[in-house]
Amino acid sequence: MSATFKLGLLVNPFAGIGGSVALKGSDGEEIRDEALKRGAQKLAAIRAEQALSAISNQVAKRIELVTASGEMGENSAKACGFHPTVLVDIEQPSSASDTQRVVKLFEQQGVDTILFAGGDGTARDVFAALDLDIPVLGIPAGCKIHSGVYAVTPRAAGHVIEQLVSGQLLSLKEASVMDIDEQAFRAGTVRAKNFGSMRVPDALQFIQATKEGGKEVEALVLDDIAADVIENMEPDIYYAIGSGSTCAVVMEQLGLANTLLGVDLIRNNELIAADVSAADLLDLVEQGNELQVILTLIGGQGHILGRGNQQISAKLIRHVGWHNIHIIATKAKLKALNGRPLIVDTGDPELDDELAGAKAITTGYHDQVLYRVGLEL
Repeated sequence: MSATFKLGLLVNPFAGIGGSVALKGSDGEEIRDEALKRGAQKLAAIRAEQALSAISNQVAKRIELVTASGEMGENSAKACGFHPTVLVDIEQPSSASDTQRVVKLFEQQGVDTILFAGGDGTARDVFAALDLDIPVLGIPAGCKIHSGVYAVTPRAAGHVIEQLVSGQLLSLKEASVMDIDEQAFRAGTVRAKNFGSMRVPDALQFIQATKEGGKEVEALVLDDIAADVIENMEPDIYYAIGSGSTCAVVMEQLGLANTLLGVDLIRNNELIAADVSAADLLDLVEQGNELQVILTLIGGQGHILGRGNQQISAKLIRHVGWHNIHIIATKAKLKALNGRPLIVDTGDPELDDELAGAKAITTGYHDQVLYRVGLEL
């Protein structure tokens, strides 16, 4: 049977090499060399083989696989029974420029899809080189996977490729290419940035999502939410950070002490006052200071006001305005409500009625959903 699907396979041999030896990443030659000194093993090729092995023999016969030499794809392809066309010889150790060079060759070859094994840094390199609108799919092999272009597991990536080759009607969606500052990450701070988007097959059960659909990885999503909140903070504005573990991640990323069951006040990324009262906040705004409030769902019933955050009083809400009160939550937390609305119980029934309606909820980095607020009585 002649090949009907041209697949470009790319492996970043050093992806994720720093994870097992507590280096929290693999970007840069110094980190790579230090990881090897500590006895780290290259695992990206193994994960690529796990993905390719998930493709059935019958479907694999329909794939024309093109790749780079040795560790950048050839070895993994051959290990799984493919007979790849090697487009270029790459000397090891490879670099980001080699990754980009291979992507350009894939474009010249007119591949149907690019399958690459790596982490967020690899996704950035692929994105930087990709000029044509070719679908991509990542095999997760890095220490940090914030980007939405990756399958949830290597085998899931193989299943998606099988669906594509078999002619199943998979829509294509734009997925974010995100990465964090590894140096800050090693110091305990996660600063995620969105570099753009690439098209991926929309197989929701198999594709990682830090944005829409798919399977959320709770810790990553919380980091993304916090990164979005911090990026949108304005100079010289006061921010009241509410109670709860979701809000606590915002404080953690800022490197500030947090009152888990209270409200903290910050300005210019510095802690101004911890565990403030309703009177403290009201005094602040009555003196003419601008205040914004960050809250999350409290309790199991979807309360966003009136449970665990009574410091955000009805008087304060009327002063600052509903538009300056921002709600953050994971999609998993919202889905757990099973369609029930978010509840406000400010102690002022008229205000509760005024707050009812659709509210934008920040659920990820540059990602919001509209969700209903207020009970229908």
